[in-house]
Amino acid sequence: MTQNKLTDSPAFKRILPFAVYMVLIFAFDLLKPLMPEGFLTDNYTAITYSVRMLTVAAILVYFFKSYDELRLDSLKAVHVLGALAAGAVVFVLWINMDWDFATLGSSEAYDPRILPGKAYYVFLAVRLAGTALVVPLFEEIFWRSFVLRYFINQDFTAVKIGVFTWMSFIITSLLFGSEHYLWLAGIMAGVFYNLLLYWSRSIYVCIIAHSITNLLLGIYVIRTGSWQFW
Repeated sequence: MTQNKLTDSPAFKRILPFAVYMVLIFAFDLLKPLMPEGFLTDNYTAITYSVRMLTVAAILVYFFKSYDELRLDSLKAVHVLGALAAGAVVFVLWINMDWDFATLGSSEAYDPRILPGKAYYVFLAVRLAGTALVVPLFEEIFWRSFVLRYFINQDFTAVKIGVFTWMSFIITSLLFGSEHYLWLAGIMAGVFYNLLLYWSRSIYVCIIAHSITNLLLGIYVIRTGSWQFW
């Protein structure tokens, strides 16, 4: 496959934002021990998170017109209300499913209150925007638009949004969970978002629900200091 054919492929445009996000996490983790003492290491998490979000956001903007599954005319009021409710339910379940057996590895809680002066508030704004706007967009495009349909037919664009098969439902839910430190909560969220997709046949509805979950979680973390959820 030539470079032009690769970059023009529908799969590439839906995989790239997610792949870049994951690669940057891995790369920044590898680089962290090599950082010299001083400002960069003291603020490393805040800086690298901001770089990840800005990079992925730029990719999404560049390819946005190619995401023809993002159709506002697919939104119905009842589906939006359902997304708001589902997003809130997933949030409540998420913060109550942090059992020891339901975690992958260990989570390094980052407390941004160590940031100096206004940098704390700037980072909170970036973090909330990233978790409530950027993450739901690229994850739903990847999981619910690409992966779920790919397990039905490798020519995934031939599969209509919201088509159900047991295999794609189960595998996507499990893989979505494995992406998260709280893997069981992740599976639960994947099940909810998949069911929303089957009900509404709209990726936007899944994005709204995912966004509400992440926004409520962000507000909860800031208000309670439960940084381990971030």
